Amino acid sequence: MRKLLLASAALTLVTVQAAQAEDIFVGHLADLTGATASVSKPFAAGVADAMTYINAHGGVGGSKINFETVDYSYQVPRAMAQYKKWTSETKMAAIQGWGTGDTEALSSTVAKDEIPYFSASYSGHLTDPMGKTSAKPAPYNFFYGPSYTDGCRGLVDWAAADWKKKGGKGQPKFVHMGDNHPYPNAPKDACGAFAKEKGFEILNPIQYSLKPGDFKAQCLSLKESGADYAYLANTAGSTISLLKSCETVGTKAQFMGNIWGMDEAGLKASGEAANGMVWVVAAATWHDNTPGMALVREISKVSDPSGKEDRPVHYMRGVCSAYYMKEAMDIAATMPGGVTGPNIKASMYKKANWVPAGLEGVCLPSSWKADDHRGSTQVMVYQADVKGDSISMHKVHSVELPRRPEWLGW
Repeated sequence: MRKLLLASAALTLVTVQAAQAEDIFVGHLADLTGATASVSKPFAAGVADAMTYINAHGGVGGSKINFETVDYSYQVPRAMAQYKKWTSETKMAAIQGWGTGDTEALSSTVAKDEIPYFSASYSGHLTDPMGKTSAKPAPYNFFYGPSYTDGCRGLVDWAAADWKKKGGKGQPKFVHMGDNHPYPNAPKDACGAFAKEKGFEILNPIQYSLKPGDFKAQCLSLKESGADYAYLANTAGSTISLLKSCETVGTKAQFMGNIWGMDEAGLKASGEAANGMVWVVAAATWHDNTPGMALVREISKVSDPSGKEDRPVHYMRGVCSAYYMKEAMDIAATMPGGVTGPNIKASMYKKANWVPAGLEGVCLPSSWKADDHRGSTQVMVYQADVKGDSISMHKVHSVELPRRPEWLGW
C-alpha cells in the first residue's frame, strides 16, 4: 500500500508538472497589409515583443505563451475564418485582436466560447459587459485605454477650453470626419451629443476614406462649412492625406485626431500640414523619462537588438495590452482550473488602479469591473509642433472623464 501511494503521488506530481508546463495559446490578429497597417504594425510589434519577452523571463506560472500572429489585412471575413480555425484546432486561452469591425463581429462568439478578447479596438460599444445600456453585451471584451468616445469627449473638452482661451465668439462649430465604417463611426453619435452639451453647433459629418487619397473635395466642404473644430476618426495613413489636401485648399479648421489618427511617423510624413493638430495619447512616449520605459526598452530589443529604433506611441500601448493580459493570467494560474478563459476574465477584476509591474509611468492606471469594462476614462491630449525639419509633440490637456452610467456601452 505504501509503495502504491508513493507511486500515485509521483504520478500526480508528474501530471501537475506537465500541466504547469503546458503552453498557453493566444491568437494574435494584426493588420500588416490592409488599410490600417501603418498604425497596426507598431502596435502588433509591441504585443508580440512583449509576449516573447515574457516567455524569456519565466512565462506565466512556468508556462510559455504560445502565440500566432496572423495578418488578416483588416478584412472582417478573414478574421472570422481565422478565429474558427484557431478554435477548431487548439484550446485558445485568449486573443490579442485589432480592428473594430472584426472585434464587434466576434464579440458574441467569444462570449459564448468564454475566450477573453484583448483588442486594439477601443469602441465604446465593447464596454458594457452585462448589457445594461446596450442591446449587445460584451462580457469577454477588454481593451487598454479610454474608449474612442471618451477620447473624442476629451478632445471636445480641450476644444471648449481652447475656444474660450482664443476669445472665440458665438457658438463654435464641430464636425465629425471619417469613413463609413464601424471604427470611425463608433464615437460619432455619443461624442456629438457631448459636444452639443458643451455648447458646440454640430455640423453634418464629412466622409473620407480610410485609404489614403486625394481629399481636396472633402477639404473644400470642410472649408465651406465654417467648422472651427474637426474630429478626424480615421487612422494616420488617411489623416496624412487629408491634412495635406486641406493645406492645399487653405482650410483653417482646428484638426483633432483620435488615438490612431496621428503618431511620430505621421508628423514626419505630414510636415507643416500637421502643425497645431491635437490627438489622443494613452501611454508614455518613447523619449519620456519614466521608470517603466526601462522595461519597454528591453522589450523593444526583442525585434530591435541594437536598441536604436525609436518606437511610436502605439508600440507602448501594445506592450500594455500584452502585460495586462499576462498579469491576469498570472492570477488565473493560481485559481482552480488554471489559465482558462473564465479565470482570466475573473482576474481582470481583481485589481484597482492597476499598472502592470515594471511599467510604472508607461501604462495608465486602469480598473475593470464585472459590470463596467471602461478600464480608464483618463484622456491625454497632445499637440504637434512642426516647423521645417523640427518636429515635436507635447501634452496640452488631461482630463478624467466621469463614469456616467448612461455613457456605458456608447
